[in-house]
Amino acid sequence: MAEKNILIICGEPSGEMHAAGLAGALKKLNPEIKISGIGSDLLRSTGVEIFYEIKGLSVMGFFDVLKKLPKFLALKKLILSKIATQKPDAIIFVDFSGFNLRLAKTINNTIPTIYYVSPQVWASRPGRVKTIKKYIKKMIVLFKFEEEFYRKFGIKADWVGHPLLEIVKPTMPRDELLRNLKFENTKTTLALFPGSRKQEIKRILPIMLKSAQLIAKKLDAQFVIAKTSQIDWDIYNNLIKDLKLDIKIVEGKPYDCMNIADFCLVCSGTATLETTIMQKPFCLIYKTSPLNYLLYRPQIKLPHIGMANIVAGKEIIPEFIQFKASPKKISAYAVKTLQDKSKLQNIKNDLAKVSSTLGAPGATSLAAKIICNFLK
Repeated sequence: MAEKNILIICGEPSGEMHAAGLAGALKKLNPEIKISGIGSDLLRSTGVEIFYEIKGLSVMGFFDVLKKLPKFLALKKLILSKIATQKPDAIIFVDFSGFNLRLAKTINNTIPTIYYVSPQVWASRPGRVKTIKKYIKKMIVLFKFEEEFYRKFGIKADWVGHPLLEIVKPTMPRDELLRNLKFENTKTTLALFPGSRKQEIKRILPIMLKSAQLIAKKLDAQFVIAKTSQIDWDIYNNLIKDLKLDIKIVEGKPYDCMNIADFCLVCSGTATLETTIMQKPFCLIYKTSPLNYLLYRPQIKLPHIGMANIVAGKEIIPEFIQFKASPKKISAYAVKTLQDKSKLQNIKNDLAKVSSTLGAPGATSLAAKIICNFLK
């Protein structure tokens, strides 16, 4: 299967993490394979030729999409011209469904299409299933329930398990990071994960910080903010500069931040699943603009938005969304939970159960094998 040429399209940091894992696994199976696509240094480090930088593609809400529409249209045009000149053997879409499904429609089966990391069609806008059935030739999913969901629509989806099971690991011992941060071993440590998009952080980190201030009144606590490397330091520093809190910021080490934490405050998204795999008690926090909320809320067909709760089929982690995202409620829950050892243990047990349903390590290698067989 020499000299295969593939395009890989992702649009957000979490998607790029999965795209990079997949690209590395494909190159391991077939060193001759040529992969080009959209990404940053992470994808570039796996030998992918980047023809468009990912920075600034993340969107949050309907109006952000409108604002960036010219950018998306130009990108679509660029990808279509790449397809015309390179004549790739296949295109792999990774998450980023708003853009990728429209692109698949335009490509209209002129080249083989593969989707890795399914759009959340089971949660909202189920009409997109028709688009997938018509324009996607190979569907690779990360959750067992997704495979069953697609089967109902006559779509064969290959379940590989979740790649995060291999990725979510601390890089240093707990004591080492505590020492580096000049944190005390005896204090209660809380980690804050305010998201990976600029708008998210500006909206959600202030709620988390007010919650932290209220928690600090009740508990002898220290706090760490997990910073994503894609976002400038100024945004974080400006929000914490006048706070009288024992708080530090750590860049690019989310799993080490989780590892030192007794409890986490987590923005909805990939981090909720990462915290679940680390089996750290947490609560989910999410807030968008009132108009975006009114537009998107009716489209959500599930009672929960957190993956831990969706996989468990019940609420094991509280979700403080929109009007419920009040520092008073969040801090009250965190304090109450941290003071109840048996409650903490029950949450850890529930998270361990969810984690055990995510499959076995090796998801990325399995996905790469399925793609190589498909390309033959």
